[in-house]
Amino acid sequence: MCRILCAMCTAFILMLPHGVQAKTLTFGVVPQQSAKKMAKSWQPLFEYIENYTGFRIDFQTAKDIPTFEANLANGEYDIAYMNPFHFVVFNSSVGYKALAKQKDKRLQGIIVVHKNSGIQSLSELNGAELVFPAPAAFAASIVTSAKLRNEDIAFVPRYVNSHDSVYLNVEKQFFIAGGGIYRTLQSSPAQQSLRVLWESPLYTPHAIASHPRLSEDDRKSIINALISISSDASSVDILKNLGMNGFVEADDSHWDDVRELGISSLSRPHS
Repeated sequence: MCRILCAMCTAFILMLPHGVQAKTLTFGVVPQQSAKKMAKSWQPLFEYIENYTGFRIDFQTAKDIPTFEANLANGEYDIAYMNPFHFVVFNSSVGYKALAKQKDKRLQGIIVVHKNSGIQSLSELNGAELVFPAPAAFAASIVTSAKLRNEDIAFVPRYVNSHDSVYLNVEKQFFIAGGGIYRTLQSSPAQQSLRVLWESPLYTPHAIASHPRLSEDDRKSIINALISISSDASSVDILKNLGMNGFVEADDSHWDDVRELGISSLSRPHS
């Protein structure tokens, strides 16, 4: 049924009057990895959405997470894949509204060390310089840093541009430990050199959300496309490429567990 619908949507696009262009929607993705790697992973999904909806999807990201945050604040993305903390902040400040979240997924922060490291407990990180993706990376930075502070473990945070950069820095032993998440660790070339020292409780995962300028009809079209791909057996490789198993429709309230952490602003101490 899904393939029939997609074929009908493609036919509709081909039948557009001469000179009439499909609506273009910008889709921003949080820069957890290099832009080249992310484009390769996400482009098949965008092509599916284009065929299903008749929209043109323009993939965008940013050179680093702070720039991505600035773009969200400026409303530069019609749709965005953002971490749970970003969603809570920009749902409140800009009005981004939840569309979907990953199916059967909860997010977990991890702290990794080199596999040959003798470190066996968090207390052994006391006084060390530790590496994180960015101050507002939810599971990889916020959750892991909060755990260390709650354990009265002093540390100096150093921020790099992506999760991949964290893993590379720990692999090369420039830092003794760093923060990340399982999904990006499992796709990192450095994975074989690293060991998970600690993992956090589970939280609602990243949000796919829309800017308030997007109409309800357009929102529903995107939601339907994301739900459709989740049940389309012919598209399993698209989801596998993303390290996901599908999407479900989401409501803003699904991120109340993140709101309960009491973090409401991007401005906060970095230690």
